[in-house]
Amino acid sequence: MADQSDLSPRNREILHSIVRSYIETGEPVASRTVSRHRRDHLSPASVRNVMSDLCQEGYLAQPHTSAGRIPTPKAFRSYIESLTFTRLAAEELAHMRAELARATSLERQVERSSHLLTELTSGFGIAVAFPDSSQVMEHVELVSLADRRVLMVLATRDHVVRHRIITLDEPISAVELASIRDYLNRDFQGWNLARVRAELQSRLSQERAAYDAVLRKLTILYARGLLDVELSPEVHTEGASNLVGADLHLTQEKTRELFRALEEKKRILEILQRFLEHPAGEVAVQIGLGDAHPSMRELSLIGIAVSLPGGLAAKIAVLGPMRMNYSKAMSAVLHMGEAIRNFPG
Repeated sequence: MADQSDLSPRNREILHSIVRSYIETGEPVASRTVSRHRRDHLSPASVRNVMSDLCQEGYLAQPHTSAGRIPTPKAFRSYIESLTFTRLAAEELAHMRAELARATSLERQVERSSHLLTELTSGFGIAVAFPDSSQVMEHVELVSLADRRVLMVLATRDHVVRHRIITLDEPISAVELASIRDYLNRDFQGWNLARVRAELQSRLSQERAAYDAVLRKLTILYARGLLDVELSPEVHTEGASNLVGADLHLTQEKTRELFRALEEKKRILEILQRFLEHPAGEVAVQIGLGDAHPSMRELSLIGIAVSLPGGLAAKIAVLGPMRMNYSKAMSAVLHMGEAIRNFPG
């Protein structure tokens, strides 16, 4: 990520050193601290002049008259633009790949990634799978249950299996269900679900459907939602407790509001959809989420959208304090996205 700000090299260097110091300590940074760590022996007075300019330009804030300066979201954005991606430690990569390899499907990998991101970053891990109708049908199974109920199981090419139970007004025998199952698997295996539904609707609307025994029973199942499986996003989160120790300057009530917000799947989805709009495979960083919820003002989001085979898409992210280790979190998110995208399907 290249820094596109209009700061001079020296001012940018001083600004980023202030951001690093603030991330490490959480305390306002004094000019003497910056001067002491510079190799060019720039005096505290000269550093103060630079810091004054940075304040006027909106990069620094002064919480108290006699205190040092703290970086603003604008400063964090400049700092993040200067970072380069680094590889995770070999043992971390090995652990991540081994854990993901245990998953039996892409969706299970996505689910597992929220836990791994929490482990790697000590943040709040988020992973969402977004299935859609372009998923390819692999196999359908229909099982007769008691009380005129039927279990419908749909497996797609990306190793995702979904099921639902429906109750019929009239019974359908196990033999009839087997005939319908064979018909679907024979005619539609390898089709994407949107095309299957469109073709089925067309066939069932034709006159011959009223005289064909299989199609007549199939019409009943279709009306009850055959192949209309739940395609809503699956949201997985972990690590909310990691935010307890973060210095977010929240009152007790605001802290409770934050945890309530993190429990709302709909709100998590809205945050990802709103702030992770970058092209698939590109890491996005959002500094401060106050627009999403007041209690998230001092939180940052690092995430990536991943396009997967078989119509599945995913977004994985880390939510953490503004003072997080951005380089580590960005690398963890990038490596996780690459690992999921390369899942052997």
